Amino acid sequence: HVQLVESGGGSVQAGQTLSLSCTSSMLTISRYCVAWFRQVLGEERELVVAIGGDSDGRTNYADSVKGRFTISKDNAKNTLNLQMNSLRPEDTGVYYCAADPGLISCSGRSFDTLRYRGQGTQVTVS
Repeated sequence: HVQLVESGGGSVQAGQTLSLSCTSSMLTISRYCVAWFRQVLGEERELVVAIGGDSDGRTNYADSVKGRFTISKDNAKNTLNLQMNSLRPEDTGVYYCAADPGLISCSGRSFDTLRYRGQGTQVTVS
């Protein structure tokens, strides 16, 4: 049973930094397209950033996070990371990671259509 587990969420003040991680015990994250989504209470889940698998390492950031957030893969730890700098109150939400071994790119895909999805970690910026 493939699971994705997010960690690193928390409460910070505007302008501060958080780093999220997503790990899997059974899925080799570096091989496949993976993405971070977030959901604000009462709103639809939105793509934050996606990165392709080994054959396609392109990234696709939401305009709202460009220049502030950075996605990366730590192959040695089999971890997907999201470095979030200069956080704003509007970045508040539950952050989810998702992956799909059947896709080269996750860009343009909604969260629910990706094969493996985490349970989320709360990020609160005040």
